[in-house]
Amino acid sequence: MSWFKNIFKKEEKETLDKGLEKSNQGFFEKMTKAVVGKSKVDDEVLDDLEEILIASDVGASTTIKIIQRIEERIARDKYLNTSELDRILREEISGLLLENPQANTGNIDTTKKPYVIMVVGVNGVGKTTTIGKLAHQFKADGKKVVLGAGDTFRAAAVDQLTIWSERAGVTIVKQEMGSDPASVAFDTVQSAVAQNADVVIIDTAGRLHNKINLMNELSKIKRVMQKVIPDAPHEILLVLDGSTGQNAFEQAKQFTAATEVNALAVTKLDGTAKGGVVIGISDQFQIPVKYIGVGEKMQDLQLFNGTEFVDSFFKKR
Repeated sequence: MSWFKNIFKKEEKETLDKGLEKSNQGFFEKMTKAVVGKSKVDDEVLDDLEEILIASDVGASTTIKIIQRIEERIARDKYLNTSELDRILREEISGLLLENPQANTGNIDTTKKPYVIMVVGVNGVGKTTTIGKLAHQFKADGKKVVLGAGDTFRAAAVDQLTIWSERAGVTIVKQEMGSDPASVAFDTVQSAVAQNADVVIIDTAGRLHNKINLMNELSKIKRVMQKVIPDAPHEILLVLDGSTGQNAFEQAKQFTAATEVNALAVTKLDGTAKGGVVIGISDQFQIPVKYIGVGEKMQDLQLFNGTEFVDSFFKKR
């Protein structure tokens, strides 16, 4: 069994390496230009590095923290060779990620049954796909899963979630278009309790045009679920599209203001050079990045491991 696990972990790491290839290439091309002809890390190299990190969508405040850490090492060691910069950058970013709140190593808290996940995020970030992939992974792990089609404002969202439920072989609870999302959530958790399900995943509408309406709607969904399961939802998972870079930061600001997000999923990292957004979002919002999407396949939604992410991001190809 350990042999099988090792094979799986190796495949998972290879997928992560491939998924971060564009981010990796973009970063190292710029880094190579920044240090060409330089033997030591001086102010000019640090200025260039700052620009490179910001261009990789790490974000300004996180970039400043990283640069300060490198400056402290230069002051301590008196001299830093440019050939050591990759290693030191890797160490400092890993350290930064480890200081931030970490998600559980397992997907869910099995002491909560059913474990209720409310998924939030704007339309188009990969919310429904993320729910489908999670449902598939939980089912493959032997768990009974119930989905709730709470995005009742878009027929496409309900249809898409229905297709995912069939693909994953899990139950879905849905109502007519335009129904009250809180009513769908109530029916879903009630059904899950009756079926003795392990996991409930509730989709929600992704409209950001009015934060007050969004806040009220999400609060109402939580309140009605709590009539059935007093401590639900156990997880509020915000899905962000990594390829949108700084826009993902803005969405995180809006949703964390509207509801108590306690886990993040960053999707579509395989199609972009903006992988640094994961580092910045993890640092700035102090909310655990729990999942990252690094490909199209079911298993390409991975549990986030900060050390492995940094290793793949800085891997010499």
